[in-house]
Amino acid sequence: MGGDSGNGAAAAVRLAEGAALREVMDTADPAAWTALDAGVREAAWSTDGYQWLPAWEAEAGRALAEALTGDSGARPLTEGWLALGLCHRQGRIRAAALEQAAARPELLPLMVVRCSDWAPPVRERARRLLVERLDAESAVRLMTLILRVGRRGRGDFVTDLATRLLLAAPRETFAPLYTDPDRTTRRYAYRLAVEEGYLSPAELARAAARETDTVIQSLCADAALAGLAQLDADGQAGPARDDVLAPLLGARGAQPRAAGVTALRRAGRSAEAEGFLGDRAGVVRACARYVLRQAGGDPHAWYRERCGRGDLALPAGAVSGLAECGVRADAGLLWALTSHAVAAVRARAVGGLRALDATDVARMRELLDDPAPGVVREAALALLPSARMLDERWLMRRLAAEQPRQVRVSAFRLLNAHEGLVRLRAAVALLDEPDDRLRYWARQSVERWRPTADVPRGSAEVGELLERARLFPTSTLKRLKWEAGIKA
Repeated sequence: MGGDSGNGAAAAVRLAEGAALREVMDTADPAAWTALDAGVREAAWSTDGYQWLPAWEAEAGRALAEALTGDSGARPLTEGWLALGLCHRQGRIRAAALEQAAARPELLPLMVVRCSDWAPPVRERARRLLVERLDAESAVRLMTLILRVGRRGRGDFVTDLATRLLLAAPRETFAPLYTDPDRTTRRYAYRLAVEEGYLSPAELARAAARETDTVIQSLCADAALAGLAQLDADGQAGPARDDVLAPLLGARGAQPRAAGVTALRRAGRSAEAEGFLGDRAGVVRACARYVLRQAGGDPHAWYRERCGRGDLALPAGAVSGLAECGVRADAGLLWALTSHAVAAVRARAVGGLRALDATDVARMRELLDDPAPGVVREAALALLPSARMLDERWLMRRLAAEQPRQVRVSAFRLLNAHEGLVRLRAAVALLDEPDDRLRYWARQSVERWRPTADVPRGSAEVGELLERARLFPTSTLKRLKWEAGIKA
């Protein structure tokens, strides 16, 4: 069962029919518990009594109330029925179910949910029972749900309780949270670990290197370097420095690599930053340039020399680096690289020319026929400010279905930068386009089109083009025709 109340309502019906919890929902999924909680109270119109009632309650509501009050002839309470009682719309039923569910460990997740209940008597009873039954191991198992509940109003109690339990438990109890599939849970775990000093600088560096979440990457990398600085101040860094820097410099994520490169200066290893001048990430390149400049180096000269060679081993990041710290006089080197054998290098060279505002319209137009989509995309972006200088008929021919997709996209991007009839012609030409993204873009362009001063009011061509736009609502077409001075 997923995390929406519709699935929760369907699960509630099955529970009322006698199904077990594990048969109707994934009990390991925190979203399934919150969905069940909402779904049990999801009301539908009942012809029996003509009132709004949850679907399951029309059949089993009275029987559940009798079972909770201890009626001698009542049906025995199963875990499924107790789950319904814990999520019931009436506070007295929820409160009664809490006492019965206290001895059922499988219903502990719903007890966590009830700790943020809107009814004070229910909420206080749930909190009292949870304090008695929640331990550190259970808190680890339910941490994702606990954090979900903690984001609700009145939900801070359960998060604070879990934190106190974890802080009092052995550190190894805490370890599973570092690898939890839920990102929010991992963030909580690492924040707590950093605050309490549970992990050494080397462990934090390794965590930053293996993590996929950028927030955790930055948190652990910063904490690792802060811990290393403290060891330095105490004169105890020694081999720990390599144990911290090596994972950071080899990390897949840009943030840990950037932190590691910046730390090279403090470690007296500034020369190693040169190896990161051509890094694929801009933030890493910027940090490498900073470290080298602080050591008296000249990153700009390195970029010019490296790009001037133009060999096949040239990293694409070095081309971007030249544009980032270069001047317009470096445009010649970048133009030479627009014919490089590697597509990524060509694309970065075109992007660099745009960044240096060194666009030659005639030469850039030729790059619109490059076989690499990335190069064509960069060339189109570079030509956008000069789009009206391009022959509109040439661009319209490039919209033909037999053209490669990147050619058609670039042509429409440039035509869409025009105004008046040129833009409308291009958009209408793609309204029946099989490519979903191009068709959607064209529809948006038509809807946003406005007649400009060069479009005569009542233009017959505008009327014909709008007549072809039959897929639009009548109100949209009427508005467009009225704005263009055409009778609807």
